[in-house]
Amino acid sequence: MNNLSSHFDSLGFIGAGNMAGAILRGTVGRSLLAADRVWACDILPEKLTTLASELRIHTTTNAREVASNVTTIILAVKPQDLPAMLEIIAPALTAEHRIISIAAGIRTETIAKKVSAPVRIVRVMPNTPALVGCGAAGVAAGPNATQADIDAALALFGAVGLAVQVTEDQLDAVTALSGSGPAYVFRLMELMADAGVELGLDPNTAGRLAVKTVLGSAILAEQSGETPAVLRQRVTSKGGTTAAALAVFEERGLPQLIKDAMKAALERSVELSKQ
Repeated sequence: MNNLSSHFDSLGFIGAGNMAGAILRGTVGRSLLAADRVWACDILPEKLTTLASELRIHTTTNAREVASNVTTIILAVKPQDLPAMLEIIAPALTAEHRIISIAAGIRTETIAKKVSAPVRIVRVMPNTPALVGCGAAGVAAGPNATQADIDAALALFGAVGLAVQVTEDQLDAVTALSGSGPAYVFRLMELMADAGVELGLDPNTAGRLAVKTVLGSAILAEQSGETPAVLRQRVTSKGGTTAAALAVFEERGLPQLIKDAMKAALERSVELSKQ
C-alpha cells in the first residue's frame, strides 16, 4: 500500500502538538500511512478537530482508547505529563505494543518501570524543522526493542527529515547538536540581521538576507557532498572580506564558545534525565 505499511499495522499519537502534527502531515498527509490505521489523542479538542478534518484520522480525548486500538504508540506529551499518561494507558498495554517516545529527557528505563507489560520501547530525539519536512532525529533502542522496531522509527521520522540510529547514551549529544541546534541557528540569523542593520541596511532587508544566506548555505552543504570545512575554504579568498570576518571569529574564540555551549546543553540533558 505504501512504504510505511510494512512497519506499522496501526499507529497512535498520544499528544497532538506541533511535532505530532508534523509527523502526521508528513506520513498520512502524503499517503505513506492509511488514515484509517491512525489515531491521535489530545486534551485539547480543537487540535483533534483540525487533524480529523484535514487528515481523516481517528481522534479521541481518551488516551487508553488509543492504546486499545493500535500496536504502535507515539508518546508526544510534555515530559512532566508523561508519568501520569503512562498510568492511564498501562492497563491497555500488552507485549504486542511498541512505544516510541519523543518526550525529551525521559529515559526508556523510566518508561519501562511505569508499565507492567513487556512492551518494546524506542526513544527518539527529533527537532522542530520536522515541521517543514527538514528534521534531524536520533533514534535509540530501549528495553525489548528489536532492529525491526528501530527500522520502523527510522522510517517514520525519515519521512519528515533525516533519522539516524544512535545509542541511548548518545541522545544527550544529539540533543545538544540537533535537538537544540535550531535555536543556535536562529540566534545566528538574528545576530547577522542586527549587524546588517547597524551597517546600514533596513531591518526587513537584513532579515531576509540573513535567512536566505543560512538556508542557501545549508542546502549547498547538503547537496554538494563536500564537508563544511571544504565549502568554507572555497568561499574564503586570502586577504578578502570573508577571511577578515573569519579571523575575528578565531581571535574571539568562537570555536571554543560553540563547544562550551553544546557541552552545557548536553550536561543539562543529562540532568533532566535523572529527575
